[in-house]
Amino acid sequence: MEATRLGKVVPGGRARPLASLPLLLGVALFTGLILYHGAAEVGAALAAAGAGLVLVALYHLLPIALDAIGWWCVLPAPGRPKIRTFVFARWVGYSVNGLLPVMQIGGNVARVRILMRGGVPGVRAVASTVVDVTTLVFSQVLFALLGVILLAARLGADTPAGPVLVGIALLGGFVLAQRRGFFGGLVRRFERVARVGDWLAASAEAIDAAVGELYQRRRAMAAATAWHLASWVVGAGEVWLALRFLGRPVDLATALLVESLGQVVRSSAFAVPGALGVQEAGYLVLGRTVALEPETSLALSLIQRVRDLILGLPGLLAWWLEEGRGRGARQMSGVEGEVTSECRP
Repeated sequence: MEATRLGKVVPGGRARPLASLPLLLGVALFTGLILYHGAAEVGAALAAAGAGLVLVALYHLLPIALDAIGWWCVLPAPGRPKIRTFVFARWVGYSVNGLLPVMQIGGNVARVRILMRGGVPGVRAVASTVVDVTTLVFSQVLFALLGVILLAARLGADTPAGPVLVGIALLGGFVLAQRRGFFGGLVRRFERVARVGDWLAASAEAIDAAVGELYQRRRAMAAATAWHLASWVVGAGEVWLALRFLGRPVDLATALLVESLGQVVRSSAFAVPGALGVQEAGYLVLGRTVALEPETSLALSLIQRVRDLILGLPGLLAWWLEEGRGRGARQMSGVEGEVTSECRP
């Protein structure tokens, strides 16, 4: 009897739902934290935000747009789509990663497909996404350093630079691996499992070469990093705004501290869909540092969950419609090709 394992068919085997284990653990942690700190108290704190939930969600479109500009900077001008294509792709990628169990990979795949549909060759679309992720991670390391400095100033201690140095070392290894053909090897593995190459229509070696070429554009890399860093900083305004709606206003330095280190916690839990439970636990620890009540910290995290739904559900719908149009166009192209072939003398 056949059973599936992580999306693969294993003859004579048993189903091993390992892919859903992080989600189950996240749900358990999330539920436990809410119940422990009082679902009624957390609900009352969240209800205090009222219509502010929608405003916080709409505010998040600004960081998305800034990240899209950073990605736009990565590609050379000839043949580069307009910024609105990158904004749409960023929105869809955010929606996919935030609401689907894709371990932060599916959103990047969606971004590549939208860019290809915008006229960018597959090799360049993939390479630009890989490089964009690198500049995004590097800017996050800088933003985390800012959070560590603010935390040290609040605690009156020396800056614990160790975690930041580890992050920089990991990033350096990530970039070095890309330069040595890491992405090419990864694509080859995916081709054997999921036949990624069928829609990329590109060799792994060509993608590796394109990534290396993009890294040579130093000014573009610096500009992309700057735009991403601006997005992180602007994103702190979302925390500042949400806490005001929750009746616990803080200064901008506190908002920067919570946002920067909160994003580190969320990014570290990439295997858990939406960092469910992990984000809440991180906010509880950070909230205690900045004198926020547990119910307020959990309500702040839940506001971001509501934001993900308000922006993510329409994003998934837009992606579904976009894919539908793409399939329809390919089918029409095939029909036209058959008619042309049949009518040819």
